Amino acid sequence: MARYRTIGIGMDYSPTSKQAVQWTVDHLVRSGDTVILIHVVSGKSDHGEKVLWGDSGSPLIPLYEFMEMNLRVRYGLNPDKEVFSILDTASRDKQIKVLAKVYWGDPREKLCEAVANLKLDSLVVGNRGLGPLKRALLGSVSNYVVNNITCPVTVVRATSGSKPKPN
Repeated sequence: MARYRTIGIGMDYSPTSKQAVQWTVDHLVRSGDTVILIHVVSGKSDHGEKVLWGDSGSPLIPLYEFMEMNLRVRYGLNPDKEVFSILDTASRDKQIKVLAKVYWGDPREKLCEAVANLKLDSLVVGNRGLGPLKRALLGSVSNYVVNNITCPVTVVRATSGSKPKPN
């Protein structure tokens, strides 16, 4: 009997994180799996939800509820309807459960924390495509995560004029 998996997707609604969602739906999830969108909001945010859930992150939020709530006001997020559409279709067609969780702080640390707390079987993140100099100066979330978590990580990178490819 196949074991259902829990797959996390690092989400900031950038083009590559949206492509990571599509890649996950197309290539990784199977019926019965759970997908958790993991959002990390700047630690400087002062939203009321941060005061309530700052240390542990928000409760898990079902996709249908996440799609309907005013995310900009409640969590300081600017969601993308395309991401919701992809996940809503996948939840029905592939019979997967889709949840969301919001953390506050440094994305590198919070993604690693999410892997442990949510007991993820796999994590998918997008790559911003920084060159070597910018990556050295700014740091790379995907590079940090790949080197510091305990589950398999897929980094989806976009190449100009083509679909994203996993690293």
